[in-house]
Amino acid sequence: MLKQRIITALILAPLVIAGIFFLPFPAFIVALAAITMVGFWEWTQFINGSARVQIVSLFTLIFGASLVVMPTDVAALSAVADSHRAMLAVGGIWWLVASTLAITYPSSAKLWSSSALLKGIFGVLTLLPFFWGILLLRAVNYAESPYHGSQLVMLVCFIVWAADTGAYFTGKRFGKHKMAPSVSPNKTIEGLLGGALLAMFIAWSGASLMNIPFSSVGSLLAIAMITVVISVLGDLVESMFKRVAGIKDSGTILPGHGGILDRIDSLTAALPVFALFYLW
Repeated sequence: MLKQRIITALILAPLVIAGIFFLPFPAFIVALAAITMVGFWEWTQFINGSARVQIVSLFTLIFGASLVVMPTDVAALSAVADSHRAMLAVGGIWWLVASTLAITYPSSAKLWSSSALLKGIFGVLTLLPFFWGILLLRAVNYAESPYHGSQLVMLVCFIVWAADTGAYFTGKRFGKHKMAPSVSPNKTIEGLLGGALLAMFIAWSGASLMNIPFSSVGSLLAIAMITVVISVLGDLVESMFKRVAGIKDSGTILPGHGGILDRIDSLTAALPVFALFYLW
């Protein structure tokens, strides 16, 4: 299993980075849309029975409608239209709600666990703002510097990866107080704090090295802190849905890693929330 994980990571990481930096913008939209659709198909594993097909059809309709209604050309994305801001706001509100559901699990599960439609809507609220959040970050200052937005997307990835790494080692050494034991017994408040400290340092270092402007150092650290907390809760939210569905992984598309959702669960929360605060 470990060998599979390492091989998959060694192949996947360069492909992802190359896609973020070097794909032409229209091709980047197509690739990201494909990842989003695969992620939603995996999400429907949380839904029992034949409702999966209907829910996927509903998501495809909503996703397609958003692509028609909201501007997708790079100039409009770079300007950030009101519809884009509304999408990011919806994402931010959803993650507040989802985090509450995860923290109050299992009592919160009574509200949604038996409803295929609600679980489908939760998937829409998770993956649609994720898609638009990445696009909006990728388009920042595109005309002046095509790679600036790519650096922004990578900065968010670095923040999330640093938070995961810091939380793992800090939690292993100092962890005592469980965050949400009914969802993920290994996550601790001490781990969250350790991950947040490392992530804020990485955010400051990365922004400095890549010349990513923030209004102030305080703003940078505050956005990084919020992003870390939301990314950890995003991981908890997917764990909650998997626990209710009785599955370990969201899919098998990535050998040794599970599904697409298993790899992007933290990013589905972190990217739209980061974009919300950075671009609003």
